[in-house]
Amino acid sequence: MQRVNEASVSVDKKIIGKIDRGILALIGVERGDGEEEAQRLADRIVGYRIFNDAAGKMNLSLQDVGGELLAVPQFTLVADTKSGMRPGFSSGAAPVDGEKMFLYLVAQLQSRSRVAAGLFGADMKVSLVNDGPVTFWLQVPPRNRS
Repeated sequence: MQRVNEASVSVDKKIIGKIDRGILALIGVERGDGEEEAQRLADRIVGYRIFNDAAGKMNLSLQDVGGELLAVPQFTLVADTKSGMRPGFSSGAAPVDGEKMFLYLVAQLQSRSRVAAGLFGADMKVSLVNDGPVTFWLQVPPRNRS
């Protein structure tokens, strides 16, 4: 996720999502990701304190500043790049599962903030004005299930 002054996503030269001050979240879905992980990730994205308070400290969340969120599906985030010269995608969710979880996450985010979204599986162009730059990689590992 990146703190931005503005961001947009286009498909076929048409803007399908645009935000002003807020967060651009690039979303990768791995095999085994489920609704519980999506709900926890939504909570973390909107609650993560990456905006400056009056003292200039990163102490405010997206909700605190009334910011907007642009969620963009990006399966390449789950690539295995540990070796070789070509990324592997075996840990990524199957496309149908990835799309289902991305849409579920977007719905969870929409219940917490103003959200625009990219289009799963589309060739998208993403534009942004990064604020800082401030960029974080949030992961929500599955909880141990007994």
